[in-house]
Amino acid sequence: MSDNGWPALPSDEWFDTLETVHLWTQVVGKIRMVRSPWINHSWGVTLYVSPTGLRTSLIPYDDEGFEWSFDFVDHHLDLTTSRGQHVRLDLVPMTVADFHAAVLEAMSSVGMPVTINPMPNEIADAVPFTEDVTHASYARAHVEAWWRALLQAERVFTRFRAGFLGKASPVHFFWGSFDLAVTRFSGRTAPPHGGGLPNFPDDVAREAYSHEVTSAGFWPGNRAAPTPIFYAYAYPTPAGYADAAVEPAQAWWLDTLGEFALPYAAVATAAAPDSVLLSFLESTHGAAADLAGWDRHELECNDPRGPDWWHTRSERRPDSP
Repeated sequence: MSDNGWPALPSDEWFDTLETVHLWTQVVGKIRMVRSPWINHSWGVTLYVSPTGLRTSLIPYDDEGFEWSFDFVDHHLDLTTSRGQHVRLDLVPMTVADFHAAVLEAMSSVGMPVTINPMPNEIADAVPFTEDVTHASYARAHVEAWWRALLQAERVFTRFRAGFLGKASPVHFFWGSFDLAVTRFSGRTAPPHGGGLPNFPDDVAREAYSHEVTSAGFWPGNRAAPTPIFYAYAYPTPAGYADAAVEPAQAWWLDTLGEFALPYAAVATAAAPDSVLLSFLESTHGAAADLAGWDRHELECNDPRGPDWWHTRSERRPDSP
């Protein structure tokens, strides 16, 4: 852990663990998906960064409810129900097949049985959870570093999201693509998305990109592209976006993905990491919004109360604004 709170990421050695945890989050995420009403752009299936890891939030089950929560500090997975039931599973090295079986058994044990599609999403050459005995790694230090990076990114993304008056997503974690993301909407519809994502229905992709957006996120990388990055893109991509001047200087355009990228390390090692990341988020959004003709005056805002308002609020009189 650096002095500024942004962890160094062991991206040259952590992929055995990240691949396993990626699949574990898909098992839990799919339970949320099958038990929750569909919310536009897949917002009803995501996970959220918590003070100790990732959680689903409340999931309905008939007239009751439950929540799953990954704890990456004490390393366990908790199931809590509205009936007062609690099941805890230790997070230790285990196969995806064993994890899948344990999670579904926990649901049955509290009288809330579920069935999920066992095929992973957005992973090429994937095998069903029930047959995956290959992915079984869990290095605590690697998980903690990844989660702490999510924690820092979530904090800055939330500050960025606050500067938008239009429709905007929560800051949420997509277990399919294994990234933390936040999205802004112009309010206009977009051309149909072409689909073609691995193990991902085309109709879901088209609904996700039914409207014009700019989006940014944090992705920890994979074996083929091991550098953890922050990314930013627009859909549809406005003409000239690839040549736009964005900040900071370490950012570059990824032509294969049609997005800007900024190495995580360029933020984590900066003297002012929050400012560096915000400059990336704001400049990439601003370039796309200007090129696409968004009504930025109506959609964006600055908080007139200033950045310290929440810190001083408790010192005000209860009847003050």
